[in-house]
Amino acid sequence: MSDFLNLSGKRALITSGTKGAGAATVDLFRELGARVLTTARSFPANSSADLFVAADLSTSEGCFTVAEAVRGQLGGVDIIVHMLGGSSSPAGGFSALGDSDWHKELDLNLFPPVRLDRELIPGMIAQGSGVVIHVSSIQRLLPLPEATTAYAAAKAALSTYSKSLSKEVSPKGVRVVRVSPGWIETEASVKLARRLADEAGTDVEGGKKIIMDSLGGIPLGRPSSPTEIANLVAFLSSDRASSITGAEYVIDGGTVPTV
Repeated sequence: MSDFLNLSGKRALITSGTKGAGAATVDLFRELGARVLTTARSFPANSSADLFVAADLSTSEGCFTVAEAVRGQLGGVDIIVHMLGGSSSPAGGFSALGDSDWHKELDLNLFPPVRLDRELIPGMIAQGSGVVIHVSSIQRLLPLPEATTAYAAAKAALSTYSKSLSKEVSPKGVRVVRVSPGWIETEASVKLARRLADEAGTDVEGGKKIIMDSLGGIPLGRPSSPTEIANLVAFLSSDRASSITGAEYVIDGGTVPTV
């Protein structure tokens, strides 16, 4: 019996691929036969130099550097997975967010996909095929006003951009799909759980419950793992999902309470 998923021969760019869900996706894509180039701001100790480019994707120069590496090292691209994202805004609600905070969130969560797509999708159109995965967040639907208003707004903008792009390029052979995770149990999120636990005088599991409660609860009772995110991205990137485009796939353990 043949393998259900096979990415053999596919050329993939996966941004922010050295930690968390990004690293899990890089590992899975390579296991499935894809040739993967990934990025981060600095070289990790365990990466092969010919499949990694150091760049700051929050800048136009960094995006151009990565696009040139894709063209030079892969000779083009079949799959783009925009994993990069995050928030560094201060707590305190909308009034605590200055212009610089808003610009940082947009520069990290919206403009890298916009810039890289503009550089690389024309090549996909020319070859008549390609897949673009935009990793958004359930916070575009469930923003946390104390700390993530700007992040959530940037992800909402990414989602709208992604849908519009899909309508433009799908007739030309390029599928565009959104993946919206909820809370993912990464090293960073466990570190946050520990800090919250210390502040509340409880253990790590208690810290995790604090996070889940802040999201309104997770019916599944736990966060998603990086591997579970990678599994979904791999399926959507594969020929098994060849009629899927313009859609959003939420992977959040049931956190979003609406239909």
